[in-house]
Order: sequence, then structure tokens, then C-alpha cells
Amino acid sequence: RGLGDVYKRQDQISDFIFVEDKPERADIIFVPGNGFPQMSIEAARLWKEGMAPWILPSGKYSIGKGAFTGVQAMKEKYQGPYQTEWEFLKDVLMKNGVPADAVLKEDQATFTWENEKFSRKVTDQAGINIRKAIICCKNYHARRALMYYQRAYPDTEFRVCPCCVDGITRDNWIESERGIKEVLAEVNRIVTQFSLMM
Repeated sequence: RGLGDVYKRQDQISDFIFVEDKPERADIIFVPGNGFPQMSIEAARLWKEGMAPWILPSGKYSIGKGAFTGVQAMKEKYQGPYQTEWEFLKDVLMKNGVPADAVLKEDQATFTWENEKFSRKVTDQAGINIRKAIICCKNYHARRALMYYQRAYPDTEFRVCPCCVDGITRDNWIESERGIKEVLAEVNRIVTQFSLMM
């Protein structure tokens, strides 16, 4: 019954999880912590197009792992060693044409809500007034990232510009066991994490 319900609600789940907007000129680009270079590559592309003056990657490492678990793609280009997600993401940005002085620093976050909460501290301390922001994240993390950033920046308009890093997309997630598992896990995280914050 459970899986049948998933198939019936496929479009609703897709619309909810896979948030995607056209980029617009903004005050900052956020990159939540991760081990994939694609999100920083996209952020660098948008920065070079003049979409925002600042990029803020965020992340120390996963609280469950206790250390940076390593680069998850394009390892030959991004060899490190990296102590934190921020260090890795900054290196990707710089290797893709973003100068160091355009990259802000948040390297203490160990889970998603800390990414956004600590990013807010960084931008407040830098005196940056963020009316509009872009988020570059993994495609099926888009809704959760957006909800957390909206919580940290309630007066900001967000544009989500996600990346597909592992072949799971809005159109095909329902076709594989792994896709279903990953997307439904995101739905569950949103329900459980945000209910704890209410």
C-alpha cells in the first residue's frame, strides 16, 4: 500500500522536493556543505555571470562522521587534503575562477540547520543586507535547504539553482529503488526535523 501511494502522489512529491528557479541577480550565493564539487562549480558560473558579489559556502563536516569524508566526485581535480567542507568548496570556487576575497567563510556547521544558522551570523557580522539570495544545492535537497535558509533569513527572497550529482532527477527518481529511497528519506527528514523546531 505504501509504494502504491508513492506512485499516486509522485507529482506532488516531485513538486515539493525538487524546487528549481531561474537565477536572478542577488546579494549572495549560498552553498550548503557537501562533498560534491558540482554545486560550487554552478555557484562559480553564476558569480562570473554577475549574479551576486559574494559566495558563502558553509560546512565543517557531518556530525555523524566526525571528519570530512572526502571528495565525492572529480577527485582527480580536487585532491586536497581538505579538513572541512568549507575548505573543499572554497578550493572548487577558486579553481573555477572566483577570487578568494569574494568567498565568505563558515566552517563550523555540522548539520543542515547549522549551515543556515551559522551563515546568518557570518552575513550579519559582515554587514551584508540580503534581500535576495541564490542557493546552490543538490537537487533533491532543495526543499529542505530552502526551508532552513528561509527560517534563518525570513525577509529574504530565494532562488534555488540546484545540481544533479548522482543521476537522481525529478523525472526519474520513481524508477529506481535508490531514487525512491533518497527522495522519501528527504520527505521524512523535512517532516521530522521541522516538527522538532515548531
